[in-house]
Amino acid sequence: MPTMEITKEVDARGLNCPLPILKAKKALSELKSGELLRIVCTDPGSTRDFQAFAKQTHNTLVEQTTQGDEFIHVLRRR
Repeated sequence: MPTMEITKEVDARGLNCPLPILKAKKALSELKSGELLRIVCTDPGSTRDFQAFAKQTHNTLVEQTTQGDEFIHVLRRR
């Protein structure tokens, strides 16, 4: 499997909804089309939140993983 080239990373650990989404939205606005954003959260609700966010904004949710108590989301800028 090819490794993903993450363009930007957002640390949203310790933040609850809607702050991780707001930080992701700001970071995505700074990316070019096709670039990847990785967001690291500790809010368990972020998995559902980022699925809805991707659908609403037409950005692609490339990956969602859980590592311990961290939820990692990777979005591709539309």
